[in-house]
Amino acid sequence: MTATAGRLTSLDAFRGFTIAAMVLVNNPGDWGNLYSQLEHAKWHGWTFTDCIFPFFLFIGGVSMALSLGRLAAAGADKPRLLAKLAKRALLIFLIGFLLNLIPYFNFDRVRIPGVLQRIALCTLLAAPIVVYCGWRAQLAIIAALFAVYSALQLLVPVPGIGAGILQPGMDFGAYVDRSLLNGHLWVQSKTWDPEGLISTLPALASQLFGVLTGRWLRSRFSRTEQIVWMLLAGLLFLWLGVIFDTILMPINKSLWTPSYCLLMTGWALVVFSGFFWLLDVNPHPAVRAAAARWSKPFVIYGMNALFVFALSGFIAKMFGYIKFAQPDGSQVSLGKMLYAPIRALPIGEVNTSLLYALLFNAVMFAIAWFMWRRQWFVKV
Repeated sequence: MTATAGRLTSLDAFRGFTIAAMVLVNNPGDWGNLYSQLEHAKWHGWTFTDCIFPFFLFIGGVSMALSLGRLAAAGADKPRLLAKLAKRALLIFLIGFLLNLIPYFNFDRVRIPGVLQRIALCTLLAAPIVVYCGWRAQLAIIAALFAVYSALQLLVPVPGIGAGILQPGMDFGAYVDRSLLNGHLWVQSKTWDPEGLISTLPALASQLFGVLTGRWLRSRFSRTEQIVWMLLAGLLFLWLGVIFDTILMPINKSLWTPSYCLLMTGWALVVFSGFFWLLDVNPHPAVRAAAARWSKPFVIYGMNALFVFALSGFIAKMFGYIKFAQPDGSQVSLGKMLYAPIRALPIGEVNTSLLYALLFNAVMFAIAWFMWRRQWFVKV
């Protein structure tokens, strides 16, 4: 299927791969026993887990360019398009906020930022850029986002700390979050938030890089040219990420530094290029058919990605909230009860923790498969 004719199978597969990875890393049996690549980098640096969120934003940007951009170019009513995207962004934000409220509904201390909230904000901000701006203006906006973010983080002094201190809770972005959202930040830190306001600027750039990729897929160049240039661009972005890590700011997911944005855009381009070649470009019918078979679970996942993400988060919270009394008077959560027989297996705690995450993922896929068989697709 071509980019201009409808849905790209490769984009659905990439989205499904990303949601499967997110469900995997978000639901281990034991947070104290993880393979290093299945947890976020402690601060500077990156792991496989740190690729997942920017992949979502990149995919969102590609989708916006293929749908919203195509409609705008065809003469659709632009204010109406923006109103539709604003409603979608609001709904995504409210879903994320509701997940933060569950199960205690403590409005006085609820965390306001979050993954879905950032996706919503980036969608809202990217929509007019997609509708009204050409690719040159979009590149200029990305450069401006990097420049403004870097100036704020490196040059503006934080009271009592100073300027350019990129340590947990000491950077300018953390100061802004405490000033505006004090008491409503990430509970593990309380003084800063990995989805804070200032770091949304380069996160928006991640989505706009996806928009530019989507524009490229809508161009009149052949598929072969598109994939070659996407792959080369991905390698260039990986190199730029390393350069920016050295000369500007370290690669850091929690701060969403420009070096992190560039590096993850590079990986997104490389991985998406692989899916695109296998599922939408490959001229060999046998190879494409084989790729379609092994990627089918990802496609199924990808067609209800938001629902799967929200449901998995809700179930995980319920596993921790629902507790059962024990004979000794203590209480144990449903999640720990389910994990206990897996933890008893003689394969090592890090492997039992991973096995639990894989089984949790299998259950979520079963739900996604059932919905796909019934043609139930949850759209917002």
